[in-house]
Amino acid sequence: MAEAIQSDPPERIEHADHTDAALWDVVVIGGGPAGSSAGTLLADRGYRVRLLEKARHPRFHIGESLLPANLRLFDRLGVGEQVRAIGMVKLGAEFVSPQHDNRMERFLFAEAWDKSMPGAYQVRRSELDHLLLRNAAAHGVEVVEGCHARDVAFLPDDAGAVIRAQHEDGREEQVRARFVVDASGRDTLLANQFKSKRRNDRHNSSALYGHFRGAQRNPGEHEGNITVYWFEHGWFWFIPLADGTTSVGAVVWPYYLKSRPKGRAVEDFFADTIALCVPLAERLKHAERVHDVHATGNYSYSGELTHGRNFLLLGDAFAFIDPVFSSGVMLAMQSAFAGAEAIDVCLRDPARADAALARFDKRLRHGPKAFSWFIYRMTSPAMRELFMAPRNVLRMKEALLSLLAGDIFEDTPIWRSLGLFKGVYYVSVLLNAPRTWQAWRARRRNLREAPGEAAETQMVSR
Repeated sequence: MAEAIQSDPPERIEHADHTDAALWDVVVIGGGPAGSSAGTLLADRGYRVRLLEKARHPRFHIGESLLPANLRLFDRLGVGEQVRAIGMVKLGAEFVSPQHDNRMERFLFAEAWDKSMPGAYQVRRSELDHLLLRNAAAHGVEVVEGCHARDVAFLPDDAGAVIRAQHEDGREEQVRARFVVDASGRDTLLANQFKSKRRNDRHNSSALYGHFRGAQRNPGEHEGNITVYWFEHGWFWFIPLADGTTSVGAVVWPYYLKSRPKGRAVEDFFADTIALCVPLAERLKHAERVHDVHATGNYSYSGELTHGRNFLLLGDAFAFIDPVFSSGVMLAMQSAFAGAEAIDVCLRDPARADAALARFDKRLRHGPKAFSWFIYRMTSPAMRELFMAPRNVLRMKEALLSLLAGDIFEDTPIWRSLGLFKGVYYVSVLLNAPRTWQAWRARRRNLREAPGEAAETQMVSR
């Protein structure tokens, strides 16, 4: 781990509207992977950074599956070995399709274009996020937990901003910063404040999830692989964790979550949902649920705004996409690295700020865009056929595996082969036009389903 940088006490300033507010170079709102990573990187560059986190870590969070591209970022933060110590080795991703007799197709990261990233890890997010937050503090970030940022007032003439925050004991505080980082996750503080958040009408999803002990795992080296099960209302994840528990979740169309019978407990509804997927139910036959079931509705969204002269948004504060490719932590951390670079330019060389923020904007949008083309089509018959019978013609499978590994920000030359894969997909769509049309109409119904009609609608995927 890099040597901790000691921050000087924040300067006290007087302002007509915000007197006696503490002045920091950067205030980071949110202590998840994006906020902690950004804080660490900025403190390492010599900036005085204060991080406001509304919860107290460790705290529960979903999204336990990491990608190989994450590991390089952990190493750059100095926590690579610590992450490996808490993780379950993940060598690949598996897909199981009911339209293919519940056959499993395994994708190994070692077979991707770049052979230097053969695996990743499954981690408890409470442990990972706590580790990253403590690392930020060790690098000189002043971390304040139990402190909820309520709003941000931007001062005239690009003089910075004042963040109004409330501590868990009810005490309010105002903190002034030269630059603000919104890493507030699904709270999307600035996106809500600027009214730039938009529901993702092209792919709106809901989720049910819980943890189990005693689930049947793969034997040998593939014990830690994530398994994705398609079923008639969406898809399931099956994520083995190092402590013997397994994270299981169902990502479903919104109509399905609304179809829960009145009075039916969410735990029982989740069990009913698992029973719809025979191969998953078989793996959980002797398992015991060890935590409460959580339900989240309508959670896919994107933002129109990525930055301003003295603020930017990171990770889920900007957009959240369907987690079928386990991209959340990787995209959050990539945005933190890009954001820290942009902020450094803005504060050290304001004349170059516009160009730096434009680069950040392009990089932030690139990740969700690269994954979304595949996510929007994952339930289509044509895409399922391609995933269940992958071929490496013109290195298309290697390129797809690189995408699954999160290798989309470096110089790995995968884009031509991914373009060819998309071309094959469109040809397959034309060759299976009736099925494609039927599935498209079903998808449209599922996205706009009225609650009263929900119980009778099913996604057509045959």
